[in-house]
Amino acid sequence: MAGFRSTAPKKMIEINTKRLPVVLSLVAVIIFSSSLFAQSEFSDVNVEYMFSLPNDAWKMTAKPSQMSPNVEYVHNYRREGYLEIRKATVDPNDLLDELIRAEEQKLQFVPGFVAGKEDPFKGALEGRVFNYEFVRSGRNMTGRFYFLKATANTVYILRFTGERDLLRSIRNETDLIARTFKLK
Repeated sequence: MAGFRSTAPKKMIEINTKRLPVVLSLVAVIIFSSSLFAQSEFSDVNVEYMFSLPNDAWKMTAKPSQMSPNVEYVHNYRREGYLEIRKATVDPNDLLDELIRAEEQKLQFVPGFVAGKEDPFKGALEGRVFNYEFVRSGRNMTGRFYFLKATANTVYILRFTGERDLLRSIRNETDLIARTFKLK
């Protein structure tokens, strides 16, 4: 095939390569916007907060009521991702770190508990995120707790747990839920 020469005009090839980034950008925008439309909002008359759910894989397992304002969700199956939302009343002078240390003290007795790092977190509410690992039924698990300060006296704790690799794979979803968590 020596001496094979393309018969396509050079200008045509240049135009196509120039349009490729534009076409790819449009495809990315369409995919991204379609994932945004898949979100749904959680809001209930029995709680004073709301947040976005990234997709339909999140199913409510405990609905809030006047007697129990707790909300719980699972991501497909409990081992993939489990969310509990709890409200904590704190002294206005207490630091968020003190509440995190109290939660960590409770976790000390969980089999295989290993504390992870703690980072600042910003969304609609500011706070901190605390990570840890543990073992349940011979499986490596992880926890990711978001401590979100709503008022001087109120902190909401979003407790995500699941198998280590599975929960890590949906971290963008847990972050989205925490970022969009806000008071009504």
